Amino acid sequence: MQDTLAKPARLPPRWFIRVFWKVHRAIVRITRGRLGLWLPKPGRWGALRLTTTGRRTGRPRSVMVGYVVDEPHLVTLAMNGWGAADPAWWLNLQADPNALVMTRNWRGPVVARVATGDERDRLWARWSEIDKGLDGFAARRPGPTAVVVLEPRSDASVEWS
Repeated sequence: MQDTLAKPARLPPRWFIRVFWKVHRAIVRITRGRLGLWLPKPGRWGALRLTTTGRRTGRPRSVMVGYVVDEPHLVTLAMNGWGAADPAWWLNLQADPNALVMTRNWRGPVVARVATGDERDRLWARWSEIDKGLDGFAARRPGPTAVVVLEPRSDASVEWS
């Protein structure tokens, strides 16, 4: 469960976070995923490219997000560099939950949904084990951070390891 009483953590300036993610996204695009994507390991999250459909433009929009595996799903947090607003990719997924994912070892279609109740608490606790400062970062946001479950579509073959 997200700790709303945690002391807000210190972050780099907003401009630095935005530039970092733009450069990261460019590296993945230029190298076609050979660089910039990594698999989660024990005690560490991985990085994937998520492509959603723009809710206003209808055009593909790609973003880099951290994730963990919760067999057979991928799980990420709807944060915006820990800024107050929800990230555009999460707003896009709320409008159209169908998306494409590229990990270091898999590409395919997914359907997104928000984790609720006990599932959300379990997944938040799992992220907290990996990122000890998670509750402090989340305290910077005005409301709870959505835990997003990316379910591979039933027609996609999946093998995470």
